[in-house]
Amino acid sequence: MNAMRLFSAALLLISSGAISASAVAAMPEPPPGAASCSGCHAVSIRTKTDVPRIHGRSAAEIIAAMAAFRTGARASTVMDRIAKGFTEDEVVQIATWLATQKEERNAEQHRR
Repeated sequence: MNAMRLFSAALLLISSGAISASAVAAMPEPPPGAASCSGCHAVSIRTKTDVPRIHGRSAAEIIAAMAAFRTGARASTVMDRIAKGFTEDEVVQIATWLATQKEERNAEQHRR
């Protein structure tokens, strides 16, 4: 499936409610594969890194990036291989879960 079809299918799943942000947010554990993202994509704003933070970004943005990595439309050092390792459903689930997560700074502010 090409990147545009993947992106369109993911948006349809999210907008139709087949996968809702609240359902994914209620998961006690991240979907398979999502926990490994924080190995490179820091959650804490205190961590200095050139790798972009992805917690709290929209699911559509993450899905589009993964599709672009998968097809080679977006250059990377390792994300092209990582993106190819997930099924389309896994990408949607991970992106939806990540979109519900907050950077560490936001979580600290809510505790105060």
